[in-house]
Amino acid sequence: MRVSLSIYVWVLLVYGSVFSQKTLSINETIVHDPVMIEQDGTYYLFCTGKGISMFSSKDMTNWTKLDKVFDAAPQWVSKVVPNFDNHIWAPDVSFHNGQYYLYYSVSAFAKNTSAIGVATNKTLNPADKNYKWEDHGIVIQSVPNRDLWNAIDPNLIYDENNTPWLTFGSFWNGLKMVKLKADLLAPAEPEEWYTVARRERTFKLEDKDPGDAALEAPFIFKKNDYYYLFLSWDYCCRGENSTYKVVVGRSKTVQGPYLDATGKSLFEGGGTLVIEGNKNWAGVGHNSTYTFKGKDYMVFHAYDVAQRGAPKLKIKEVKWENGWPKVEPMN
Repeated sequence: MRVSLSIYVWVLLVYGSVFSQKTLSINETIVHDPVMIEQDGTYYLFCTGKGISMFSSKDMTNWTKLDKVFDAAPQWVSKVVPNFDNHIWAPDVSFHNGQYYLYYSVSAFAKNTSAIGVATNKTLNPADKNYKWEDHGIVIQSVPNRDLWNAIDPNLIYDENNTPWLTFGSFWNGLKMVKLKADLLAPAEPEEWYTVARRERTFKLEDKDPGDAALEAPFIFKKNDYYYLFLSWDYCCRGENSTYKVVVGRSKTVQGPYLDATGKSLFEGGGTLVIEGNKNWAGVGHNSTYTFKGKDYMVFHAYDVAQRGAPKLKIKEVKWENGWPKVEPMN
């Protein structure tokens, strides 16, 4: 999730009046990097924004904007990203251990001066007396000229042995996976790391340079005998000039190797196309995938060419053909 401050400010200026409305249709819901979960018949959506943006819906079609998760950035953040303005990227939400876990990214744009933090809550209903986000600080951190990876775009997955893993990453040397402790707040000890997807990076670039291996936003979804690793290729955050697209690979073990439909490993640049943009939608990506009421859905954002590249919420049902995910093309 490499959205720049200038684009974020532009969206607020152009579409700020939309945000003030109580309820929006999905076609008018402005989001970036959406993730979703259901609690007691209500769908809750979290996405990139000041303090982490939050929406709710009863039908996945009409969305109400709620108060942000953090009124002010967690205190630890300024030590990682100086002058941080509480614009938090690419959250991930799930329910474990009797509470909701919200992983999130803080970063300096185009740098791997980044960290993934996590907050918990007993409920997602703001009207509940127990509604309160408790921040637990840094889970992992990347440092320029030390790490050839970027600690953003987290996604939590449990394997068949009930072991938790966090996938994450953007550009540099690919997408990573680290085993977590049972409390989900830190890497397990001894540490266990994997690279699950890469694209070719120009060798001569300095380590601090994001590079030209454009991939990010991993999301793992278990279906039958396989783990499916969805990821976004190419470039977001450029409005009508965005080139994002979603590709996928699968593996029978959570650590990989993940192979595409041709048998090429995602570690070697493989990936089977799931969905891409067209003349109306100039970049389709940063997806999450879920099962709700017996159906599988892909949740993502796409840039609306007709509205100057505004990032809109999209939800499509996922069908399966010969063990591979299929969604209807953008229209």
